[in-house]
Amino acid sequence: MKKAAIFALLITVLYSCGSNDRGELVGVKVKKKWFSEKPYGMALIPGGSFTMGKQDQDIIGTMNAPTKTVTVRPYYMDETEITNNEYKEFVHWVRDSIVRTRLGYQAEFAQMGAGTDGNGNAPSGGIQDYAFATTNMSDDATPYQKYMYENYWSLGEGIDSIRPLNWENDLIWKTEEYPDVDYVEVMDSLYISREEAVDGIRTFNTKFLKYRYSWFDRDNAARKGGNRKDFVQVEVLNIYPDTTVWVKDFNYSYNDPMHQDYFYHQSYGDYPVVGVTWAQANAFCNWRTKKKNDYLRGRKNATQVPDFRLPTEAEWEYAARGGLEFATYPWGTGGTTSDRGCFLANFKPVRGNYAVDGALYTMEAKSFNANDYGLYNMAGNVSEWTNSAYNPSSYYMASTMNPNVEDRKNKRKITRGGSWKDVAYFLEVSSRDYEYADTARSYIGFRTVQNFIGTDNK
Repeated sequence: MKKAAIFALLITVLYSCGSNDRGELVGVKVKKKWFSEKPYGMALIPGGSFTMGKQDQDIIGTMNAPTKTVTVRPYYMDETEITNNEYKEFVHWVRDSIVRTRLGYQAEFAQMGAGTDGNGNAPSGGIQDYAFATTNMSDDATPYQKYMYENYWSLGEGIDSIRPLNWENDLIWKTEEYPDVDYVEVMDSLYISREEAVDGIRTFNTKFLKYRYSWFDRDNAARKGGNRKDFVQVEVLNIYPDTTVWVKDFNYSYNDPMHQDYFYHQSYGDYPVVGVTWAQANAFCNWRTKKKNDYLRGRKNATQVPDFRLPTEAEWEYAARGGLEFATYPWGTGGTTSDRGCFLANFKPVRGNYAVDGALYTMEAKSFNANDYGLYNMAGNVSEWTNSAYNPSSYYMASTMNPNVEDRKNKRKITRGGSWKDVAYFLEVSSRDYEYADTARSYIGFRTVQNFIGTDNK
C-alpha cells in the first residue's frame, strides 16, 4: 500500500513537471511565435484612412470617383509591376509540368512493353528517368499515396497530389541529346508541326500551356451558405501572354518587332509583362501562392502564407498615393515634370511624340523614382489590373472599410495608373478606367498584393 502511494505521488510530480499550467486556462500552445515575413520584392503598405476619389476638377466629367474617406488594412504590394522574367517563371513551370506529365505516362507505357529483367526489376535510364516519383506498388510510396491512388487515380483527381511528378532529372531540350525514342515521341507531340514551322524551326506549341487550379468562393459561401462543394470553382486556362496585342491594338502601325521580341527576347526581361488577361493575372497569383507554400511544406514547423492576389481598387489608390494626402500623382501635386524639366513617368506627354519622356513603349519596371512607399511606376508605363469590378456608382455603394466591388459576373474590371500610351489625366491616382476581363492589351500589366497578418506593422 505504501509503495502504491509513493508511485502515485511520483506520477503526479512527473506530470506536474511536464505540464506547468496548474489547471489554469493558458490557451493552445503553439510550436513557435508567429511573425509576418515580408515577401521578396514587396513593400509593406501600412494601411490607414485616406480620402479616395477626385479631389481636383474632373476635366473629363465622368463623375464616377467622388471623394470619400475610407480605411484599408495593412498589406504587402509588389514594388514593381510583374516583369517578363517573373511571368516567364510561371510559364516555364507550367511547360515543364506538362512535359514531365507526358514523360511519366510514356515511361509507364514503355515499361509495360519492356517488362522486367531477370531479377524482376523494371528497366532504368532513358525515359524511365522521368517516371512518376511514386507508383501505387512502389516501396517508397507512403500509405497515403497508395490509398489515394487506389481510390482516386481513375477519377483523375489531381495527378500531382497522388503521383508526384519526377523533378529530380533535368529536362533535355536539345534534339541531339534526347536519350531514347520514347523521349523523342513525347517531345515531338508537344512542338508545332513541320507544316507550321518556318525555315524548319519548330517551337514549343503554346496551346498546351494550360494551368489548372481551384479556388473557394468564400464570399458567396458566407452569404448564401449550403454545400461547400457548390462554391469550389475550378479554372483551366492557357496562361501564355498574347503577343499579338502589339499588332492588334494599333491599326496602320508597324509594331511587328515588339510582337516578335517583347516577351521572347532576354533584353526585355525586366520590362513589365503585357498581353495578360485578368484571368491570367489571377492564375499567376494562385501559382505564386502555390510556389511559396510548396517550399514551406518542406520546412519544419512552417506556416502557410496568405494568398497572393490582385489589389482592390482602394488598396491600389492608397498605395499609389504613398501617404500623400490630396495628391494628384504618386509624387505629389503639380505637373508631370520635375523642377529641372525631367519627366516623372512614362506616358504620352505630347501628341505624336511618345519618346520625349525617354521611352517609345514601356520602360524597365524599376524606373523613375519610387513613391514614399517604395513603389515604382504607380503612374504610367503600364496600366494595372485590380480585383475590383467597374461600376460607375460603386463609390456611393461600397463600404468605407476595405471597400471593394468583387462581382465575378461583371466582366468589366478596373485598371489603374495609366500607361505609356495615355495622356496625363489617366496617370492621376484617382482616375478610373476599365477593361474587359477576357481582353489582353499591350498597355495593361499587373502587380500583386498579400494580406499582412496581425496589427503590429511598425
